[in-house]
Amino acid sequence: MPKLVALSRERHAGQRWKRYDSYAFAGASALVDVVAAELPKAVLSLPLAFVRQGDAFTLNAVLGLAPGRNLCVTREGRWVGGGYVPAALRGYPFRLAHVEGDQLVLCIDEDSGLLTEGEEGEALFDEAGEPAAAITKVLEFLQQVEANRQVTVRACAALAEAGLIVPWAIKLQGEEGEREIEGLFRVDEAALNQLDAETLGGLRASGALSMAYCQLLSMQHLHRLGQLAKAHAQRDEAAAKQARAMLDQPEEEGFEFDWDALTR
Repeated sequence: MPKLVALSRERHAGQRWKRYDSYAFAGASALVDVVAAELPKAVLSLPLAFVRQGDAFTLNAVLGLAPGRNLCVTREGRWVGGGYVPAALRGYPFRLAHVEGDQLVLCIDEDSGLLTEGEEGEALFDEAGEPAAAITKVLEFLQQVEANRQVTVRACAALAEAGLIVPWAIKLQGEEGEREIEGLFRVDEAALNQLDAETLGGLRASGALSMAYCQLLSMQHLHRLGQLAKAHAQRDEAAAKQARAMLDQPEEEGFEFDWDALTR
């Protein structure tokens, strides 16, 4: 679990930070929320699904087929999920968090390993004690994402109110037989095509109609997750064989898997 702490001069003035060079921090994130502004790019690479949160729905990028396993990240921390990385991951190790009601503050994950005490990395605060330029840019990016989240919430609500969000039945065939993935929802295309002009106009005005089409279009990428799951299994099996072989032949070269072949 991340240790999110509000960024402050009192606590962090003498520290610096490094930019992440690995996506290992996202290795357990099978689902990552996305906002409407991301859809034009996200739809080109990732399957998108709705997830129920209480009485509402959120829009998510589906990055794995089982809880706690992100198939778009290799065990070495490399991103193999295509050409787009969700904004929720690109702000790491920073995040906006709610404190004292609806107030949002910039927080940093102190367990990220990206905070330093010495001269390595970038300054968090300038000589005047104000947030450094890089931190200001991070904050602006996260604020833009958060502002668009409200647009996304309203669009999801409009789709739900129109009766367009239904369970997404996904069945996978594995070595142990068929299993079903539960908890994901999709747009009901048949119901969408039957809507009257007035309802369609309302959905268009709220941005929900374009969201619906993007979600439907993104479903074609689900097969890539199946390919990645198989590639991870093959890679792990080959690496295990290599490790066993190295017990007898310690000079043999390590196993390399061609992840790029899956994203071409």
